[in-house]
Amino acid sequence: MTHSPFTVGQSASFTKTVTETDVVLFAGISGDLNPAHVDEVSAKQSMFKGRVAHGILGASFISAVLGMQLPGPGSIYLSQDLKFLKPIYFNDTVTATVTIKEIDRRGRITLDTSLTNQDGKQLISGEAHVQPPRQKKTSQDA
Repeated sequence: MTHSPFTVGQSASFTKTVTETDVVLFAGISGDLNPAHVDEVSAKQSMFKGRVAHGILGASFISAVLGMQLPGPGSIYLSQDLKFLKPIYFNDTVTATVTIKEIDRRGRITLDTSLTNQDGKQLISGEAHVQPPRQKKTSQDA
């Protein structure tokens, strides 16, 4: 039997400053040209009083942690629940954090997911379900 390298409470994070360039590129890639993201004149009249980043762009930073750090390369993203709590403003420095909440008998991992800004305000909260990469058997496992 292989030993899981993952434990409940284990955590990882990724930090990035969200620039206007990031938002414009994401708008082009995703096709989401909502004026809240790309039209300053229109966005100034919105509840946000200016342009904001796409919420799903912020969620993609959670994906970066899952795919690159915890559980890491080879993981399969099964599901993600998200609550968008506050906007991501241009030049916010955001931190995506994932924390292992549960590991089921099949090895699938449930993680609490979060995105906060430089002031510690939570922008996104949620829960992800991930199939971690398969563990290679060692000669000790045989």
